Formats: sequence, structure tokens, C-alpha cells
Amino acid sequence: MPTLTWIGKDAVVNHDQQVPYRLIHCDGDRSVGEAGAHAGNLLVEGDNLHALKALLPYYRKRVKCIYIDPPYNTGDEGWVYNDNVNSPEIKKWLGTTVSGEAEDLSRHDKWLCMMYPRLKLLRQFLRDDGVIFVSIDENEVRHLFLLMDEVFGASNSLGTLVWKRRSSSAMRGMPLSIDHEYVVVYAANADEATLYGLEKSIETYPYEDERGRYASTDLTVGMGKDARPGQFYSITNPRTGKVYQPNPERVWRFYPETMKQIIEQNLII
Repeated sequence: MPTLTWIGKDAVVNHDQQVPYRLIHCDGDRSVGEAGAHAGNLLVEGDNLHALKALLPYYRKRVKCIYIDPPYNTGDEGWVYNDNVNSPEIKKWLGTTVSGEAEDLSRHDKWLCMMYPRLKLLRQFLRDDGVIFVSIDENEVRHLFLLMDEVFGASNSLGTLVWKRRSSSAMRGMPLSIDHEYVVVYAANADEATLYGLEKSIETYPYEDERGRYASTDLTVGMGKDARPGQFYSITNPRTGKVYQPNPERVWRFYPETMKQIIEQNLII
């Protein structure tokens, strides 16, 4: 299996084991309900590496779902938190953990050094059917895939969610207008994990027949008959004899053989 290496990796491979266990101190003035890690809801303030190690004795192999939104490492320092691994806290941690090599690390090396021990700790929290979701963008997504493969196992990758973050076409100094981000999804054990979708509601699936609820979509697509001549043809309604064909700027979504099957399966309104 391909592996990811970077400057400083040797120093952080076992760092999750070297982080000392710490006690969680309850702040009574800011608390509601019963104190303790088993009370249900728990808000921990502090370095997430220390917080994870403190919580591990309570929640090892007990967590069904983890979602993290790590720094995207864009170099933008104008956020509420530094979206940059050159923040003072990370630089101090790298200087202590990675030692002299820290000064030679690239931005990506530093990000990987920061992420690796945290992901290794998070892996220990998941139940056998547990799943972790990691938000990221194009700055580190390619590194994150290899990092997740190494920590969670490539066979436990469940896929990647792509979501549209904006509709504008701002170039932002790049040759391409990037309008999406990713959520990378891995399981502790892909054979045990189950993801559940939403039920087909009336709002999203307004029609219903003996086969269940469904939604409709346009039977034509753009491109025009000159670009896709094989998808520009006439269709005759077998019940009424009426003939249909798309306008010259559009073509049928399917080639004739597939369209014939769809008509026979009564899938056209």
C-alpha cells in the first residue's frame, strides 16, 4: 500500500502515546446538570490533543460518530482561529515535539505533523461500527486521503461528500473557480458501519405509485443535435400516437435503446 511520508513524521508517529493523561476539571460556575464525563453532554476547553487524551479512558471504543473541522491550512490568518499551522500554539508544539527539524518544515509538513497524532487518538474512540467525518478543502485533501488511509486503513474508506460552498465565480487568484469543499468519510470497520439516508418525504418526492415515492426530472439535456446527434430523435407516445422531439438546442437524456427500455418500464410521466 502506498504510504505518505514527510519531514518530521518520525517524531510524531508515536506522539499520541507520549502525550500524558490529564484530569478533567469541572467548572461549576459554567456547568449545568450533573458533573462528570458520563453525564451525557460535555464541553471541553483546551488543546484538543490534551483533551482527547484526557477523554480517552472514558470513551475508548464507545463513540459512534465523530465530526472534525480541522484547519484547512490555507495560510489565511484572518479567521477567529488561525487557519494556518504557523500559529504560535502549533509552532510551540512543533518546536517541542519535532525539535530542530521544525524550522525546515513546509506548511504541509507542519499540518501533517499536527494532524497525525490527533487522528490516531480519534481512531481509538470509535466503536467497531463507528464513523468519522473530516471537513477539508483542496489545500490538504490529497494529503488527508493518504493520512486517513494510514491511520484508519484504505479498506475503511466509505467515500467523499462534495458540497457546494458558494455560487459566485470568484477566481480568488486561481486559474479555476473552486466552489466546493469535501467531507472525507472513514469507518473504524467498513464491514460493521451503516449510514442511513433521509426518508423519501412528500416535499422532496411529491409523486407516488405502487412502486413508492418519486420525483421527476427533465427528460432532455443541453448540447444540441450537432453535438450529440445520437440523442436527437423523435419519440412517439404509444398510447396517444403524439410525436415528441427536443428543440434543436437540447437532446434526449438517453440514447434510443435506453429510452425504449424506460418507456417500456413506464418511467416517463
